Amino acid sequence: MADMVVAGTAEGGGLSQVERVVDTFVAPSKTFTDILRSTSWWLPFVLLVIVTMGSTYAIDQKIGFDRVAEQSVTQSATSEEQMASLPADQRAVAIHRIAVGQKYGSYGAALIILIFVAIVALLNWASLNFGMGAKTTFGQNFAVCMYAGLPKIFIGLLNIVFIYAGVNTENFDLNNPVGTNIGYYMTSSPHWVQTAGSFFDIFGLWTLALSVIGLAIISKKSKGQAAIVAVGWWLVGLLVLTGITAARG
Repeated sequence: MADMVVAGTAEGGGLSQVERVVDTFVAPSKTFTDILRSTSWWLPFVLLVIVTMGSTYAIDQKIGFDRVAEQSVTQSATSEEQMASLPADQRAVAIHRIAVGQKYGSYGAALIILIFVAIVALLNWASLNFGMGAKTTFGQNFAVCMYAGLPKIFIGLLNIVFIYAGVNTENFDLNNPVGTNIGYYMTSSPHWVQTAGSFFDIFGLWTLALSVIGLAIISKKSKGQAAIVAVGWWLVGLLVLTGITAARG
């Protein structure tokens, strides 16, 4: 992690890690401007991992990944049909295998977060530098993605609260656990429509807005140009994931 700064202390007159995290919510321009000084990103990463692990533990203890796997199968007509054709004992084994994969995938949040952020940062870096003639570094783009993703902490926190309160644990959707997006409420619509709707999430759109601000600052381009990059890749993600979900049936 480049240019690590101890939380709660500032280096060279810049912001501390704690100040950066706070300013992401109340004065984001300060945080992203400070990234030009230091590309350190370890504190938001730690916070994201802690909340994600806490959410996973709540699912594991209060719902169980076997039940989560059962629910995920019902979301795909093809998968449900395949499972229905299996004898009861083989179906139970298949469901358990899915549950194990989901469980360890969820507990492996740290690696998943790093890979996802790295991919997004690489796409943004390439788009800004080669598409718009900016001179950003990969580290700057990575830090912007990490800080911009902080609002998604609230999804994990709400999930923990709702699970322990017993809200919607019977039909729990691992990919869309909390009703902060329109897809969550489209229960009678095809699953690909729900997937598309999940992109219109309060905290996800907040993250997108922060990304635009951050990319504009590190690239020294207008917010409109930064939006072309951030929103453009967001739309690509929406279309790709919706298409994959539709293809699965």
